[in-house]
Amino acid sequence: MTKGIGGSTAEAELARLTSWRDAVSPITVEERVARIERAQARMSETGIAAMWLDATTNLEYFTGVRHKLTERMIGAIIPARGDPIYLSPAFEAEKLRTMLTIGDRIVGWEEDESPHTLFMQTLRDMQISSGVLAIDENAPFFTVHALSQAAGSDYVLSSSDSVAGWCRSCKSPAELALITHAMQATVVIQAAAARILHEGITTTEVQEFVAAAHRKVGFDLGVGGGVALFGEATAYPHGVPYPQTLREGDLVLIDCGGPMLGVVSDITRSYVFGEPTPRHREIWDLQRASQDAAFAAIRPGVACGAVDDAARAVIVDAGLGPDYEVPGVPHRIGHGVGMDVHEGPYFVRGNSLPMAVGMTGSIEPTVCLYGEFGVRVEDHFFVTEEGAVWHTNPSSSIDDPFAGVR
Repeated sequence: MTKGIGGSTAEAELARLTSWRDAVSPITVEERVARIERAQARMSETGIAAMWLDATTNLEYFTGVRHKLTERMIGAIIPARGDPIYLSPAFEAEKLRTMLTIGDRIVGWEEDESPHTLFMQTLRDMQISSGVLAIDENAPFFTVHALSQAAGSDYVLSSSDSVAGWCRSCKSPAELALITHAMQATVVIQAAAARILHEGITTTEVQEFVAAAHRKVGFDLGVGGGVALFGEATAYPHGVPYPQTLREGDLVLIDCGGPMLGVVSDITRSYVFGEPTPRHREIWDLQRASQDAAFAAIRPGVACGAVDDAARAVIVDAGLGPDYEVPGVPHRIGHGVGMDVHEGPYFVRGNSLPMAVGMTGSIEPTVCLYGEFGVRVEDHFFVTEEGAVWHTNPSSSIDDPFAGVR
C-alpha cells in the first residue's frame, strides 16, 4: 500500500487543520505605489500616454481595488505621470471610495451617459489630448470596442500587456513569500485528502473535502474543490464530466488550490490507491524525470520555451509523443502564476521571452495514456540569479508521495 494513503476520515483531517492566514504579511500600500511608479516608468519608456485598468486582476494588482467585472465600466486610469483617476458609475462612487488606498479622485457617470465618452473627456482634462492608450488586456470586447469608437483619430489603442503583464511577470520578495506560503498550505491539504481515501469514496466527496479544507486553512471564501480523478479518468488533464468511485489499484490525481491574500496556489499530486503496478511506476518516474529536466533548464536569460523543450525531450526519448501526441504530453509544460492561477509567462514551445529573476510558474508535464491512466505532479518555481528554486518540493516517489509533509 502506498504510504500516506487512507486510514483517516474527512472529519478527523478537518479537525487537524489550522489557519495559515495570519502567518504571512499581505502586500502593502507602499508596494502597490511602487508598482504604479514602475508601470509609469515603463509607459514613459514605451511611449504610452495612459493605461486603463478595468475591473480585472490588473486593477487589484496596482490599486488594491477588487471589483466584480460587470457590464458597467469601472476601473482606473493610470497616466504616465501623476496619480490614478478612477471612473465609476455615479451610484457606485461612494462604495468605491471606501476601497481606495491610492489616489482619491473618482469621475462618475450617470446611467444615461456614455462612460466611454467620459473616459476620453477625462483624459483631455488630464492634459492627455492624444497618444497611445494601453487598454487592459483582460477587458471585455464590448468595452474595448466602445473605447476605440470614442477615441476617434486622437488616440491609438494598444494592449496593456506590455505594461501590466510586464510588471506582473516578475514577482517581488513579498509576492514570492505569499505564493510559497499558499502553495505549501495546499500541499498540506493534498496530504490530508490522500489520508481520507477509502474504497468506495467518490471524486465528489474528495472535492467537497478539498474545498472545506482550503476554507479551514484560511483561503478566501468561494474556493472550489479543484479536480479529483480516479483510474482511467486521470488520463484527461482537465477531468471528465462525471464522478468516479475509488477502487483498489486506481491511480488518483488531485489538482487543487485557491486564493489567499491576493495570490493563488495550484498543486497536483498523482499516486496509487493500493500497490502501484510496474506500468504505474514507469510512467510516474518518467513524469518526474521530465519535471526535473525542466527545472534544470531554468535560469535568467533562457527562453521560456526551453522549459517545455527540456521536459518534452525526456518524454519523447522514452518513446512517447512526439510533440503533443498521445500517449504523451498533450499540453504545455507550465504557466505563470501569481494573482491568477494561469498568467504569463507561459512555458510552451516557441516562447522566446527570456526568463528573468522573479518570474514564477508551474512545471507540470502531464503524461496521458488514454484508456489507461495519466500522471501529473505539479509544483511551482521562481527564478533567481543562480537558477530555479521550488516553492514546494515535488513528490519524491510513487511509494511515498507525501514524504516530509506533516
